Amino acid sequence: MKQEIEIEFKNLLTADEFFRVSNHFSLSSSSFKKQSNHYFDTPSFDLKRNRCALRIREKDHTFTLTLKQPHPDGLLETHQIVSGDELKKMKESGGMLEGEISDILQHEFQIPVSNLRYLGTLSTNRAEIGYRDGLLVLDESEYLGITDYEVEYEAKDRETGQIVFESFLKEHNIPLRPTDNKIQRFFKLKENL
Repeated sequence: MKQEIEIEFKNLLTADEFFRVSNHFSLSSSSFKKQSNHYFDTPSFDLKRNRCALRIREKDHTFTLTLKQPHPDGLLETHQIVSGDELKKMKESGGMLEGEISDILQHEFQIPVSNLRYLGTLSTNRAEIGYRDGLLVLDESEYLGITDYEVEYEAKDRETGQIVFESFLKEHNIPLRPTDNKIQRFFKLKENL
């Protein structure tokens, strides 16, 4: 098990802004790598109600189960490596794998892991760029029949990250837009379908 605090800033982009920033950094199609997030929650959305998210990220033939939960400095992420067969089992049968994440869900949040169900997949083409002592990420995501574009900045501390991110947006003439994270956007659209 691995845990880390995620401090990130995000902003939705128009397609034009996305391609303009991509061109600014001389990114080509080979700069982008595909990853898929497979999302899980209970039928009554117990994780969402607790401001948590559970996903398995499929990237470069690896599978990482991640629980995101609130933390005063951002999000606390707990990671657990799983297999492709375990992903398949969770998607088809529901339930949860044994391990640290299962223990957290059951003991800290009283969520019955046997009730977990697969909700859908969000696939992203992602480019990552080292930028001002952090990581700048450009994402083109497809889910539930739509495509959206986003820029993220992952920082080591909140105050400096906020300054760098807002400066980046200003330099590229991109308005600051309130932006939900991917799973929140996924859930909102799913609820409206």
